[in-house]
This record gives sequence, C-alpha cells and structure tokens, in this order.
Amino acid sequence: MADTSALVSKLSSLGLKDSPVEHVAVENNEQWAEALATASGLPSNYVLTKTLVFKPKQPKSEPIAPIVVVIKETTTASSKAIGTELKLKDLRLANEDVLKDVFQTARGSGTYERYMSHQFSPFALGQVPQEHIGNVRVVIDKALLTGDAQIAFHPLNSSQTVFVDSAALKAYIASVEGLQHVVEMDFTAEPAAAPVPKPAAKPAAKKSSAAAKTEDTAGLNKLGIQTPKSVDFSEWYTEVVLKSELLSRYDVSGCYIVRPRAYFVWQQIQEFFDAGIKGMGVKNCYFPMFVSSQVLEREKDHIEGFAPEVAWVTRAGSKELNEPLAIRPTSETVMYPYFGDWIRSHRDLPLRLNQWCSVVRWEFKNPQPFLRTREFLWQEGHCAYFGKEQAMRETLEVLTLYRRVYEELLAVPVIEGEKSEKEKFAGGVTTTTVEGFIPDTGRGIQGGTSHYLGQNFSKMFNVVVEGPASEAGADRAKLYVHQASWGLSTRTIGVMVMLHSDDKGLVLPPRVAETQVIIVPCGVNAKTTSEQRAAINDACLSVEARLRIVGVRAEADLRDDKTPAFKFNHWELRGVPIRIEIGPKDLESHIVTTIRRDTGARDAVQTDALETTVPLMMVTMQAEMLARARKIMDERVKIVLEWADFVPALNSKCLALIPWCEREVCEEQIKKRSTRDVMADEPENEREPSMGAKSLCLPYKQPENPPIVPGQTKCIQCGEDAKRYALFGRSY
Repeated sequence: MADTSALVSKLSSLGLKDSPVEHVAVENNEQWAEALATASGLPSNYVLTKTLVFKPKQPKSEPIAPIVVVIKETTTASSKAIGTELKLKDLRLANEDVLKDVFQTARGSGTYERYMSHQFSPFALGQVPQEHIGNVRVVIDKALLTGDAQIAFHPLNSSQTVFVDSAALKAYIASVEGLQHVVEMDFTAEPAAAPVPKPAAKPAAKKSSAAAKTEDTAGLNKLGIQTPKSVDFSEWYTEVVLKSELLSRYDVSGCYIVRPRAYFVWQQIQEFFDAGIKGMGVKNCYFPMFVSSQVLEREKDHIEGFAPEVAWVTRAGSKELNEPLAIRPTSETVMYPYFGDWIRSHRDLPLRLNQWCSVVRWEFKNPQPFLRTREFLWQEGHCAYFGKEQAMRETLEVLTLYRRVYEELLAVPVIEGEKSEKEKFAGGVTTTTVEGFIPDTGRGIQGGTSHYLGQNFSKMFNVVVEGPASEAGADRAKLYVHQASWGLSTRTIGVMVMLHSDDKGLVLPPRVAETQVIIVPCGVNAKTTSEQRAAINDACLSVEARLRIVGVRAEADLRDDKTPAFKFNHWELRGVPIRIEIGPKDLESHIVTTIRRDTGARDAVQTDALETTVPLMMVTMQAEMLARARKIMDERVKIVLEWADFVPALNSKCLALIPWCEREVCEEQIKKRSTRDVMADEPENEREPSMGAKSLCLPYKQPENPPIVPGQTKCIQCGEDAKRYALFGRSY
C-alpha cells in the first residue's frame, strides 16, 4: 500500500466515514496542531498521536525485529517500560536503514525525528514486506483505545490528516497480513520491578521519588557507613561516595554534584595524563557541545550505538528550534567535519587534538555514581595520521597512559587488551581497553578505551590529503587519513572507590588524596590547662607547616567542639591516608603516632624525622595498595579449559581466561548459556550487572601454560578452533 488513496480506500472499508482533512505540510506536532486549528470539517473531539519505532540490541546475524509504538501525543514512551512489557532489553530508536529496509520509506526523508513526527504512522505497517512482518511488534497506547475521541494520524504524508475511532484502528492493525505481535500497554502505570532477595526485608511497592529521597536522606544523616560492603555492595558504594563527600545528589535524576574531594582526584588524573599526551605532541582544544542532527546521523553504524542516549535540544525559550540540536554523546561527528577543512596535504599531518569536557548520555536503567551518570567529565582525543602504523602506535601509547593512570595514581591493577568485534567501538576497526576487577562482586569493569578508527570516519567526512608526488609532473593521489580516538572519564574514581574502600568509608591512595595527612590533637581533657592545650595545638600546626614545606598535603584539625574519637571517624570516612596523633606525652617524648588508613598500622615517629618518614610512608602505602589489589586479581583470574568449569568460576567471583574462537555468535551463546546456568528461574537484580558473562578483552599478555596451538586448541563453548585466550566475566 504505497499511496494515500489506496490507504484511504482500505480505511473506508474498515469504518472511516470522512475524507482526509487537507492542510499545509507540517514538520512537528506543534505545527500539526496549528494547521488543524485553521482547518474545517474536524471532529469535535480528537487527539493527536505520534508513532515511534524502536529496535532491541541484537546480533547482526538475527533478522531485524522493530517495535512500532503508537501513543497519544502527550504520552511519554519509556524504552525501559516498553522493554519490560515485551521482555526485551536495550531498546533504542531505529535508524533510517530500518525504516527503509522494513517499512519501505525513501532514503533522505529528513532526520529521524522529523520524519517520525510528520510522516510515519501505524499505516506504514501495510508497506512491510512479508519476510519482515512476522518480526514486527506493535505496542498501542491504551489511552488511545478508551473514550470517544477520534484519533488523528497522517495517512503517509504530512499535508493530510485522517480521523479514526479506536475500533477502526484496531481493525486496520488486525488486517495487516502476517502481523502476529500486538500489545496494548498502559503507559501511565509504572512496570513492577522483579522481586530481588535482600538481606533485610523491604517494602515491595515502588516508592515515589519524594519518599525515596526522604528515606535516602534519613540514612545519610546517620554517621558512618550503615551497610556492610559484604551485605549489599550497591548500597554500600552509594553510601561511601555520598558520605565521604565525593558527590552530592542533584535534582535532575542521574546527575550528581562533583564535590572538591572528588574533583581533586580528577585534577590529579588530568595533570598526569595531560603531561603525558603533551609529551606525545597532542594539543588541547575545545569544540561546542551542540551537534546538528544531519551531522550526527551521517555515520549510521556509529550513531546507532548512541541513539538511545542522545539528549536533544528542541526549544529555545518559547520557540521551537527549526532543527533539533543534539548534546554530544561523543565528538567524532562534532570534530571530523572540520578535520576535512584543516587537512589538505600530507604535510598537515599528523593532527593530534584532545579536549577536556563533559558529555551527556541520557537513557539508561539505574544511575550509579561515577559509573552510570547522565552527564560525566572526560577527555577525548582525536588524531589523524597519514598511515595506519602511526595511528595504531598512538592508540597503544595512549592505552599505556591509561594503564599508568590506574596503576600509578589510583593503585588499581588493570589488564590491557583488545575488545571483541561485538564489544568494540561502533565505527572503529580496533578497540583497545584496560579492564579492572572488583573482587567483592567478582565483576570486571572497563577502565578506558583507545580506538584505531582506520579510514571509516575519514571516508564518511571526506578527510583526504594529497599524497607525496611519485614522479615529476604526476598527479598526486587523494588518500583518506587514518584516525585514532581515545577517552577516559570520571568512572576512574568509581573504580578506585569500589576496589579500595571498606566499611569505615573511603580509602584514598596518597597520590590522589586532597588531604594526605590529618593531624589531630589528643589527650586533652578537663584537667588540661590552657597553656598545655595551646602547646599541643602549636605542635600540630608546626607539624602541618613542616610537612607542607616538603610537599605533603597536611591539615591540622583543631576544632575544639569535637572529640578526638569523632575526628578519627570523620577523617577515616573521608579516606585521608595518614593520621598523626599528638598528645601531652608525645610532646615530652618528641614523638608522634602515625596511623595508616588502609591497614590501621600504628607507628611512633621521631618528630625530627617527620619530613623523611611521612613521604616514605606514603610511597610505601601507595605501592602496597597496588600490590594487594594485584595479588587478589591474579588469584581470581582463572584459566578455564572446559565449559563445565566456566560457570563455577564465575560463581566463585572470578574472571575466566578461555580459549575462544572469537566469533560473535559464540559470544552471544556464552552469555545466554552462562545466564541460564546461573540464574535458572531466579529473578535478576536490576541494580546489579547482568549475570551473563561477556567478553572483557583479548589480553595482550596471553597465557603460555597451556598455549593456544593453532588447529588443535578448541573453543570451550562451540568446539571451533580457538584463536586466542579471551577474558570473560560478569561486568559493570
């Protein structure tokens, strides 16, 4: 049914009484409402609609399975709610290719948002070929099917409107041959969350946001960490980041205020990394945060991965923008059109830029501080080279810097490797990664990625150079540049907190602690004279000054309305690496007592040796924190040579190194089989990561005992020839 007249004829047979209403062509629902306001022959009671198309994340080998959602114009379509209703995960708005291939729309119909708002309707189901229609699901807003209001749709073009009742709408959908999956959904009802076993009983009903905030605030008003790390890791983690004053909640869901203690950590990472990339010849810049929809959608494979997360600006004041503007989820499509302007000859290469900025990625399930937030801070580097070898060299050099950030600053051991084809960056050729490990949950966590993009983006954005002349007078060849991109975010802070912190609160490695040493006067009581009290305070201030001279970030806590015990707990909660206690007897003996936050070890230190002892103590603490974490990680990364041992390894909170064929279909099967074997019919906790195992990376450091023998070593899941060991595990 490719034309309007045929559609109107079919609708007439299903009960349509009036002819379509003619009006000016419109580009959005606001213009649609204005156009109908000046038209004649309208029903007295009608509602406008919108029709959206989603698709679940699925292997490329599977047929496209779009979801057509028909809702009132005022209804908000939550992809999470739709996914819950249909038992599908990771729904995202379908791209132009899906509209063309499944619904037979013409390519170049404008941006997705514009096309969907003024041309698409459920009547497009009549254009779906038989080979696709069985895979299409339709979701109808129940609000459209109640009451006596007529329902307004565009009959395949934006200059006409038809009005049908709910019976005619349902009759039309029922008449689409081969359509099997139709659901009526109440979008005003919150989907019930699956019950999750908890150590302590909690109300089953979902609280309002106000009630939840009141409850959270009440818990945060209690001093110290209330939830043990071993009992509820997610709750413990949230308590630590909030009570240690790394973050504060904000009134926009999924956004947090980065407080000075956390921002200082980020500044240390910035300074370290910035010095590293400047030594490589990279220069800093800044591009605007707004992206036009035409530019964003030029790279289909790339934007499809980000489509559900893109936030759009559609209004300025009270006026609708002529074209929606996206807020960058990443900057490949922001920067590369200008690379094409700036790069003309091989002499303009390499072009090596980095920017420190924030990005916005809007749609996700459960925000977790630092790990999954709607806005986060990061750096992103974008570089162009004449050849592949140079671009790949930079990709690996930056990966080394990322490893050093984690290991040298944050005392977090990581594994370097490449992502699988399924997990690599959309539009890239090779994605390299550093992967961390959280032993308390047995999960891996991606720490930072560095991508070799090949010529994919340079071809999309026409970034070409004239090559060197091969012969006198010969035309110079036009060559597409090779590119690399890389990014590291404030997720680094979350990884550090999860790995090192404990039931007392935050534990900070000395290199990134804003306050490295806190000095607390002790032994002061009612019998202490004012002269003795002043002498102890003066001694604390003297130690503070002496340590600052040698570069130690020291602070004396001289509050006279707090007890020493209160101060101990206060600074332990906030992760200060070393505490120094000074009392009357210490003054007499010319010593102080030092206490390490990570181990609780106490030592007596001569006051005249503080300038050498304390810095050495911090170096030792930094090294030992990394060594302890590395020892645990090494013990919990298991070589698994049989499938029967794979899930038990995961259940033991380990990661598994397995011989693997590197096929995407096999990776999907590993996730499905490991989920089924673990969970059976037990409900999954949505606040925790997926139970199914995924590939974390193909480590550069491959096991040698036993080695992979080409043609002999088999993949433990499918039995095909194994290519390399791959690191699999449950992950964040």
